[in-house]
Amino acid sequence: MTETGPSATADGVETSPSLLYLLKRTELVVRARLEELLKPAGVTALQYTALTVLERRDGVSAAQLARDSFVTAQSMADMVRALETRGLVRREPNPRNGREKVILLAEAGRRLLARYAEPARALEDRMVHDLAAADVERFRDYLKSAHRSLS
Repeated sequence: MTETGPSATADGVETSPSLLYLLKRTELVVRARLEELLKPAGVTALQYTALTVLERRDGVSAAQLARDSFVTAQSMADMVRALETRGLVRREPNPRNGREKVILLAEAGRRLLARYAEPARALEDRMVHDLAAADVERFRDYLKSAHRSLS
């Protein structure tokens, strides 16, 4: 399989890489670049993802945060403890259910997200720099559609 085009099978038939392969390969390189970007802040790409989820939808349960951040509940429990220890999130009783706690973005978490908003946007821009603006929007719509189809 070549980087830019189809490859040939044993019988000489040209094939393109599967979409699943291309998506996974892209996800892995994005995650690696995000890890590099966030290293000075001492947070992982997964922790950063959780913080961005809270930025959009603050005050959620750990279970919901895990689902929205693409990690297991156990991983999220460990992640919340680490983020709370660093003062990036805080837990408070759920006003609708006193036995449950919700996770909120702390001010230090908001500052971290603000500091990395432009570098993260630049990474995204780098990913799609060969696409026209209309194609970027179509790409975004295609990814949303693919997600909806599998959800």
